[in-house]
Amino acid sequence: MRALKQLVRFGWEQALSCLFPVVIFSSLALTQILPLPFLPRYDWLLFICLLMQWGMVRSGLETRDELKVITLFHLIGLALELFKVHMGSWSYPGEGYSKVFGVPLYSGFMYASVASYLCQAWRRLGVELIQWPPFSVVVPLAAAIYLNFFTHHYWVDIRWWLSGLVMFVFWKSWVTYEVGGIRYRMPLALSFVLIGFFIWIAENIATFFGAWEYPNQTDAWSIVHLGKVSSWLLLVIVSFLIVATLKQVKGKSSVSAGTGYYLK
Repeated sequence: MRALKQLVRFGWEQALSCLFPVVIFSSLALTQILPLPFLPRYDWLLFICLLMQWGMVRSGLETRDELKVITLFHLIGLALELFKVHMGSWSYPGEGYSKVFGVPLYSGFMYASVASYLCQAWRRLGVELIQWPPFSVVVPLAAAIYLNFFTHHYWVDIRWWLSGLVMFVFWKSWVTYEVGGIRYRMPLALSFVLIGFFIWIAENIATFFGAWEYPNQTDAWSIVHLGKVSSWLLLVIVSFLIVATLKQVKGKSSVSAGTGYYLK
């Protein structure tokens, strides 16, 4: 019975942390079904995302520091979207005044929502990282993973080498979190895999509601290839590394009993 209560508490905290992504998915569904006056769908989605972001900061659900992190992710994601759409990896077939080089500006918020989840969950669950690798290792690794999303179109795709390197670098790293006054822990690499898998599920929902479209979904929707999990896994790792590194730079870290970093 106690385990069930803890599971419910954990699920509730996760649900609260996912507030921004939930709003985005709900908006995708509603704007797909309901007739929209005055503006194209992509412009309504941008307006909803901006309003949601303003509301979360205004209400205190997100801090100004978290807003800075989320804005950074918006820019990183938008840059990736512009390149990937240009290369034909996916497309946004709908109309919109807020489209730039074929990419609607709301798309950056889908990446920002991942950062929003990480920041919210970090704070709500009192996340601690044990045996966090040195700054000099984390930053180049995150940069290499992000750059591979671009360079693999012109050169060898080294995502599997990078995945192996991640496992090596974080082999001794753990993430701990608190639920109902009890602390739990899991290998950090496992948390990467779990988050990446659930984002892949979310991607299937998003493409079903027409958030974007892969070439094989032009005629009819189909399940996103399972291989995309590896892409999301690497993107989650980049997101996690950036959030953790920014917290260190901000000076909110301290040594945890000689075992690594405590980041909160």
